[in-house]
Amino acid sequence: MQTHRPKASTFNPQLSPCPGPLTSNIVSGLRVVLFHLLIVSLGVSAELKPESWQAGIAKARITPQESMWLSGYGSRDKPSEGVRTELWAKALALASTNGVRGIVVTLDLVGVDRSLSQSIRTALEKATAVPAQHISLLCSHTHTGPVTGRNLGAMYFFGAEQAAKVSAYEPWLTTQVVAACKEAVAAMSPAKLSYAVGHATFGVNRRNNPEPLVEARRAGGTLAGPVDYEVPVLRISDAEAGIKGIVFGYACHATVLADFQFSGDYPGFAQLELERRFPGIVSMFAAGCGADINPLPRRTPELARRYGALLADATEAALQGVLTPIPPSLRIDARTIDLPFESVPTRGELEERSRSTDKYQAANARWLLAQLAEQKTLPRTYPYPISVWHLGDSLPWICLGGEVTVEYSLKLKAALGRPLWVSSYAHDVMAYIPSQKVWDEGGYEGAAAMVYYGLPSRWARGVESLILGSVQNTVGISQSTPK
Repeated sequence: MQTHRPKASTFNPQLSPCPGPLTSNIVSGLRVVLFHLLIVSLGVSAELKPESWQAGIAKARITPQESMWLSGYGSRDKPSEGVRTELWAKALALASTNGVRGIVVTLDLVGVDRSLSQSIRTALEKATAVPAQHISLLCSHTHTGPVTGRNLGAMYFFGAEQAAKVSAYEPWLTTQVVAACKEAVAAMSPAKLSYAVGHATFGVNRRNNPEPLVEARRAGGTLAGPVDYEVPVLRISDAEAGIKGIVFGYACHATVLADFQFSGDYPGFAQLELERRFPGIVSMFAAGCGADINPLPRRTPELARRYGALLADATEAALQGVLTPIPPSLRIDARTIDLPFESVPTRGELEERSRSTDKYQAANARWLLAQLAEQKTLPRTYPYPISVWHLGDSLPWICLGGEVTVEYSLKLKAALGRPLWVSSYAHDVMAYIPSQKVWDEGGYEGAAAMVYYGLPSRWARGVESLILGSVQNTVGISQSTPK
């Protein structure tokens, strides 16, 4: 904004038609008034909010510094043996013209539990002054990352040495995440945000397609079950339209690899490929609602690289198409809702279960008995986290906790009838979140997987309605959040 300054000749007393004390006093008074107006004008100009986004992006390595237990599979019987790709914490710090600030953190991890999530966000609020409820932690769900905190705690069986390494990893992880976020905040500068959608088709509904039949069904066009092939892409550019960063997503499990080397799986390879194609940028992956979707076929490093390249292709194609600019305004709504369990076992039932020959059932029972001894009671509900980032007036970005099945994103897009980004594995990965259809069918995602998360039972019927209702209300009636 330019400040309009008065011309000196306009108020030259020598040109006054009535020279004298009265004219001089008037002119002097006008000079004083105009001087104060000029100061006020300059002050207002200095205090005007920026006309663009402010954005900073940074990353920090979170690959464990020593061999330790890998997450995601209970069948593993030894710690890690090397590194295939580095693991990263990446941070995007944003500030809008309406003064709202937020940070998105992506993590090459299978998940984080509620306690660790709260601890990290509290540390970030202290380090960056960004409110904890304005910080979203998004895990890629790679199954070749380290065990973190209490996440999937009833799945693993290792001794005191590995337990000590898991405990030591938590504070170090927090330190690295804080370092990335502080760097991102310090790097904030004028930026432009824009949005597009690509497509990738390697995700397969694993509940409806037996793995040995996938290649034949794909060739014959007979793959069954719901999928979400969209690849949402957020481009962060500097004032001259040079790319600073890319955030992209896909609704598919990161389960190509199941060996003993640390890696980001196909999302890690996709990020590496994009950073190779666009030198100097930081790329970030946000997993979608792919809890019942697998990359198939799988199990080889070559396939992980191939799917990573396909996802990078889809992202680059979206960037080369028509992007929708996102106005520099931001609202962030964060809340928890109580998700009820179907039942809560008694102490006697847990003691009996603890003697089960099924080691996972027994571990789950011991986990709950310890919780019962400490808290005197077991909770009947879980505080389920939801956040919605309203990017401009054009794009709600919904972040859901847990391993969310694909129908959630499909139903939200259909119900809201507008551009929408839906991520899961956000904030806190506490369990699978089945759609009503999956809940009715049961099976691993609908019921059985709860035991590995140390929960007392599956969810009560109707959790889909609770979550979708809360999200739709949030998107529809959200108010501006405090700065």
